[in-house]
Amino acid sequence: MTRSLVLALLWLSALRSNAGEITSHNFPVDRLDRDYRYQIYLPDGYDANSERVYPVVYLLHGSFSDAGFWSINLDVGTAFDRMIDAGQLPPLIAVMPEANSWWIDGRNEPAETAFFKDLLPYIEQRFRARTDRAGRLVAGVSAGGYATVNYSLKYPNLFAAGAALSPASYEDLPPEGSTAYLHPAYIDDDEVFDAALWRAQNYPAFLPAYLKQDTVVPLYINSGDHDGLDIAYHAAVLFQRLRDHQPEAVEFRVVDGDHELSVWQRTFDEAMRYIFGFVEGE
Repeated sequence: MTRSLVLALLWLSALRSNAGEITSHNFPVDRLDRDYRYQIYLPDGYDANSERVYPVVYLLHGSFSDAGFWSINLDVGTAFDRMIDAGQLPPLIAVMPEANSWWIDGRNEPAETAFFKDLLPYIEQRFRARTDRAGRLVAGVSAGGYATVNYSLKYPNLFAAGAALSPASYEDLPPEGSTAYLHPAYIDDDEVFDAALWRAQNYPAFLPAYLKQDTVVPLYINSGDHDGLDIAYHAAVLFQRLRDHQPEAVEFRVVDGDHELSVWQRTFDEAMRYIFGFVEGE
C-alpha cells in the first residue's frame, strides 16, 4: 500500500469519525390523529457530551414532500458536517419535520398548531436543543419557505433568524401552476380553492403587526431568476418591504435557475451561515 493511499484512507476515516447522524422518528399527536414524523441531525460528539445544549434549526419541506427531503435531496448531513468542521457553523441540531398542510392550520389538518404545540416541546424535552429564541432558527424551501416567512413574522419572539429559499410567498393569490390550488390544505368542502383562507394565512396578513413591534427576525431570501412561479418578483417585493424596516437584517439573492433543487443545493450553505450568524451564546 502506497503512502499516498494510506494518507487518503486516514483522511476518509477522519471524515467519517467526525460525521453527525441523521435518524428518523415519530411520535403520536392526538390533534393530527396520526404520528408526527420527523428526521433529526445530531452532530458528532452529541452522545459523548451529555451536558452541552445545541442551537437548533427547523427545516421545513415544500408542498407534497416529506421529512426525507432534506437528507435525500440536499444531503444536509454532509453539508452540516462540512461547515461545522470548517468552523463556519457551531455544532447544531437540525430537525426536519413532516407536514401535510403547507404548515398552516389548513382544511385537512392543524399543521401550524401541531408544529408549535407538539413538535417544538417534544424536541426540546427529548433532545438537548436550546429552548431560547437566541438558539432557535427556522428555514424552508417553497411552501416551507412560505411557512418560514409566516412564522418569522407571526412569532418573532421565538426565532433568532430565518432562511426562505424560493418562498411561495405572494402579494396576493399564487399564480396558476402553484400546487396550492391542488393541496387539501386549501380545498374547501366543494373541492374549490379557498382564496380567503390563503389570504388569511399569507404573509401580508401578518406584516403590519410585525412592523409595529420592535423585535426583528433577520431573514435570508432567495429565488432562481427563471422561477416559473414568479417567485423572483414576489421575493423581491418581500425583501423591499422588510429592508425598509430592518435594513441590516435581511438578505436577498437571485441565482441562475428555476423553482428547482439546483437553486437550493447551491444556496443552502450560504443560507445556513447567514442565519447561524445570529445565534447568540455560542
